[in-house]
Amino acid sequence: MQNARTILSSADPGGMREKERARTFVHVLADTSDKLTGLCSILEERFAVAGERLDAQAKLSQVPSAVVIRADLRDVGNIAAIKKRAGKLAKAKKRIFLLEHSSHVGISQAYALGATLVLPGTINRPRLLAALSNPADLSSVSSSETAQSDNAVETAATAIASMFTAVTLGQSLDVDGTKEAGRQIADRITERGLSEWLTTVRRHHEGTYQHCLLVTGVAIDFGLSLGVGRADLERLYSAAMFHDIGKAQIPPAILDKPGRLDDEERALIETHPAAGYEFLRGHDGISPEILDAVRHHHEYLDGSGYPDALCAESIGDIVRILTISDIFAALIEHRHYKPTMPRAEAYDILRGMSGKLEKALVNSFKPVALTR
Repeated sequence: MQNARTILSSADPGGMREKERARTFVHVLADTSDKLTGLCSILEERFAVAGERLDAQAKLSQVPSAVVIRADLRDVGNIAAIKKRAGKLAKAKKRIFLLEHSSHVGISQAYALGATLVLPGTINRPRLLAALSNPADLSSVSSSETAQSDNAVETAATAIASMFTAVTLGQSLDVDGTKEAGRQIADRITERGLSEWLTTVRRHHEGTYQHCLLVTGVAIDFGLSLGVGRADLERLYSAAMFHDIGKAQIPPAILDKPGRLDDEERALIETHPAAGYEFLRGHDGISPEILDAVRHHHEYLDGSGYPDALCAESIGDIVRILTISDIFAALIEHRHYKPTMPRAEAYDILRGMSGKLEKALVNSFKPVALTR
């Protein structure tokens, strides 16, 4: 086995290509030499690449545009090595973790270590290159503003990761920490508006975590636009943070499946509201309103929703707001296998759900969807 500790690819000679690659510097970390050399060989075709084994002393000083980490997070030594580099890794705009052994615990661990994107399973070369090749346009946002916004995203993502880990391992949930993360999102959106939050979240996260962050942001902005009081806003963002916690019991392969779910997979997905409710109701600090929203955010006014087929008079206000926010966020979220739906198109779909959603609320949601 090659005893590679540090690998640095050579830049292409001359021209615009060299200049482009000089701007796109990728730092690779891996727990074995084979993984390191294999990953570097994939990336060095397009980027300036520097690589290190996790068991080597950190030597690279240049701040990369992105970091790609391929390591077994079941190994506590690997986790400790990544934590040692946390300060330097945090400076990279993108931190992509490649997990061969995918599980909710592993994915949660990656986000807790600072991941902005987790790609489970075998290396998907086109997807990895696409994730690295499409940096967000930050020209209109100052570096300090971007850092503040990204910190809010990472705080919230870490809280969601901790929730999923708690469910998977049967541990107690940090209710106060999750609510505090929701409060920080509310502060960011109050200061900056919804569009900036959506852009930042979609730049950094995919899958269920991205969805929870988007739903929370949309629900907060909807609540602010409706003029709800502070106590109701707290209930709303707490419900949004917790609403999909039951998905922690569903395999990631089903949650992130690119195609249509079959009947058995759909039935499994539809267990998540009741599962989340059952997990949360044993915790202090979870109000009846939040529990109601977690269990019933997929209910419709015409009784066609799940898990309890509630009808209009049985569905509370927070649930109605959360349901609209949840559907809208699902439509506009970024997925690698489909283009992001424009907000106007997503709003038209909401308007078309006559009888299922409260018409007055859908009308009130228009500025949130289109202009706020």
